[in-house]
Amino acid sequence: MSILGWLFFGLITGFIASKVVNARGEGCFVDMALGIVGAVIGGAMFGLLGHPVYFHFNLWSMFVAVIGAIVVLFVWHAATGRRGLK
Repeated sequence: MSILGWLFFGLITGFIASKVVNARGEGCFVDMALGIVGAVIGGAMFGLLGHPVYFHFNLWSMFVAVIGAIVVLFVWHAATGRRGLK
């Protein structure tokens, strides 16, 4: 994917994960950054579990990225002291 594609993908996954975790989002840029980091973390987690992930814009990649972004958001909330799952 292109850089613009990665940013768009990160924005979507970060937005979905933020809505799952705390129902209001963290802001556009934080959602995007956490979504991109979450995609990388999710890919690593699923790779360690034996499920290879090839990042293309499809539902499987979206699922993996959202799961990774949710994990990243829980760690983010634990580190910053914010509450999740309202």
